[in-house]
Amino acid sequence: MAALEQKRHERFCQEYVIDYNGTQAAIRAGYKEKTARQQASALLTNPNILTRVRELQHEQVERLAISQDYVIKELVDTYNCCREPSPVMQYDKELGEWVETGTYQFDSKGALRALELLGKHLGMYNDKLQVTGQINTGQLDNVLAQLRGDSGG
Repeated sequence: MAALEQKRHERFCQEYVIDYNGTQAAIRAGYKEKTARQQASALLTNPNILTRVRELQHEQVERLAISQDYVIKELVDTYNCCREPSPVMQYDKELGEWVETGTYQFDSKGALRALELLGKHLGMYNDKLQVTGQINTGQLDNVLAQLRGDSGG
């Protein structure tokens, strides 16, 4: 029985790294559809399962040759493509075809998204508010010391 469960665990891991949908991975691994969600949740807290998933992810990255450099290069290429002007087309009823209007546009949303992701990678944006400072407690330290029974004030 343990060998069958190990095979099921391996299959779950293999399926999980396909789409990262635990419920669907559990179903594809042979768990009952009715309990697949709970099974997936339990499996994903198992250290052995998590270790195997990480191994499979690493193998996938190696196999696909995906690196930070590759992702950054692709973002830069995407940005550059989005910045390429393309003619605005308009349908000409007389000619019965699409013709250029003489104006050009570019994919501003795509360009901005690529820049946003590059900026995040470079740490240019900080989504967390950092508050620093000192509080001068003045007489509060003396009052606290008296309450604790410290002598020296």
